[in-house]
Amino acid sequence: MSHTPTASEVMDMPVAIEELLDNLLAFSMEHEYALAAWRTPESAETTVILTIKPEPFLLTDSFEETGSGFLFHPFDATQPGLFIKADVQFSFRQGKLQSEDQKNLKAIAWLNTHANELTNSEQQKKLPPKKTNQFSSVDFRDLVQQAIRYIAHGDAEKIVPSRVKPVALAPSFDVAEAFVRLESAYPNALVSFVYTPKNGAWLGASPETLVSVEKNFFRTVALAGTQAYQPGTNLKHVAWTQKEIEEQALVSRYIINCFKKIRLREFEEHGPKTVVAGNLMHLKTDFSVDMKATNFPQLGSVMLRLLHPTSAVCGTPLESSRKFLLEHEGYPREFYSGFLGPINMKDASHLFVNLRCMQLFADEAWLYAGAGVTGDSIPEKEWEETEMKMNTLLDVIR
Repeated sequence: MSHTPTASEVMDMPVAIEELLDNLLAFSMEHEYALAAWRTPESAETTVILTIKPEPFLLTDSFEETGSGFLFHPFDATQPGLFIKADVQFSFRQGKLQSEDQKNLKAIAWLNTHANELTNSEQQKKLPPKKTNQFSSVDFRDLVQQAIRYIAHGDAEKIVPSRVKPVALAPSFDVAEAFVRLESAYPNALVSFVYTPKNGAWLGASPETLVSVEKNFFRTVALAGTQAYQPGTNLKHVAWTQKEIEEQALVSRYIINCFKKIRLREFEEHGPKTVVAGNLMHLKTDFSVDMKATNFPQLGSVMLRLLHPTSAVCGTPLESSRKFLLEHEGYPREFYSGFLGPINMKDASHLFVNLRCMQLFADEAWLYAGAGVTGDSIPEKEWEETEMKMNTLLDVIR
């Protein structure tokens, strides 16, 4: 996009998110800022924030005391994540900047201060160059077969292997346009774009809540099982195999066991039920806790430590499935199957498992997907499931 809106233009007319996001990304890359853009499920509001210095976030930290911003954490629970503080915050509603919002007025003042730098940022320097890949040469179907044998030996009940798929990006690919298309295509997902100088650019649309805290209520979900969704399907009549039902039940039991570890019995459980996430259907069970009634104001952080990584992205039991993945998966997951989302924004925090995501480079995207493997799995079907999940994003970037 050739034109960078000036502060006066921002004040005088509604500015579309596409007009600003590309320019903010170019500015962030040139001046080593960190940027996060997101829209939570079923919301009409999109938020874009920037900070000059993202802070490390450890699982031992309590996010309730961290401040307002966006958390971005890798799959490896022993590694630090990133807290992108909302130093500069733009809010869009239905794609248009809300210039009357008080935080937006401060952001517009920042925009005015940096107008020349934004205008002079290299417009073509949109994404970082591709790094050397570290993908495994192991065929995913062979990996699934290894997992089935591991389970048959009694070493695990469920394992969630994953794979990476490099896809060429067209010269005309535009991050902001892809982000807006994702928002339109997946209204029930956390749609996000994150860029940091150290960790590069990540785009995704995740349907799976890990931890949500709002109005004194804690919520999480057990999401597993995958089928292709055809528009018009009656969700009440969808049939699930015993393998898929058991896979989802393992995730639910994992969450209940986390509650038991902290002796919390006052929770509500609803499901499982069939839900739609873009072009896919899943089995979902909702869990909620009244934090005021249970006198547990930091339940969000406590459960985050217990839940991550969940059995939905790693397996059951946690340690044996994680050991298998480290030894056999053959590549570093980085932020795929980690977690991300806004914290302490408008008195609420919403963290999601980083699924249906891809890492973006100047001319290529790396798409990530996994599949839950049990003793009843069929390697070819698990490979097909990862293809369906990757198509969630492929349909948008192409």
